[in-house]
Order: sequence, then C-alpha cells, then structure tokens
Amino acid sequence: MITKIDRKAERIRRHTRVRRKISGTTERPRLCVYRSNKNLFVQVIDDVNRVTICQASTLDKEVKTKHANKEAAKEVGTLIAKRALEKNIKTVVYDRGGYVYHGVVKELAEAAREAGLVF
Repeated sequence: MITKIDRKAERIRRHTRVRRKISGTTERPRLCVYRSNKNLFVQVIDDVNRVTICQASTLDKEVKTKHANKEAAKEVGTLIAKRALEKNIKTVVYDRGGYVYHGVVKELAEAAREAGLVF
C-alpha cells in the first residue's frame, strides 16, 4: 500500500535535525526563516536569552510585494539586514528552517548578504 508523505512533518523533522547543530548566541544570533504559501517571515533570535531581536515579513508596510515569491524575498532580506544592522548585529547564523536552499530561501539569504549581514 502506498502512503502519502506528510510534507509538513518531514520539514519539521529536518528543521529539528538542523536545530541540534545551530544555535544563536548574543554575539551571533540565528536568522530564522519561515515560509508559508502566502507570506514569508524572518526573525533574528538570541537563543541564549530566548528573545527575538528583530523581525521582518511580507506583511510589513515597507515591503511592496505581498506574496511569498523571489521579489518579496529580496525585499524582506534587505529589510531584515537593515533592521539587524540598526541593532549592531553584523554576523548571524542562517537557519533555513528545514527548507531546501533554493528559490525563495536562497534569494532571501543573498539579499541579506548584499545588504551587509555576514553568514
């Protein structure tokens, strides 16, 4: 019998496997990505103190594109880099959230790097 693969459960399994190795510190916080069907969310998280330092998403007023596509990923990447640099954060650990480093996740990372974040 053929069983259907639960894609969400597989992504969560990949994400927990990655999170065992990746952790954000005060000096080098974690840049976490969550991608839904409609929107894209990014947070800079300090795992030691358990606080979110800054965040950006396609729901913000500064972002013109309101979908989870590559153009929106570029805008959100530059926005999160700008907000992180305002809080004196220059280096981060990139947490792709169990997603494949391709398409939207890759564009977001490249835009954040071009805007000044180092990872």
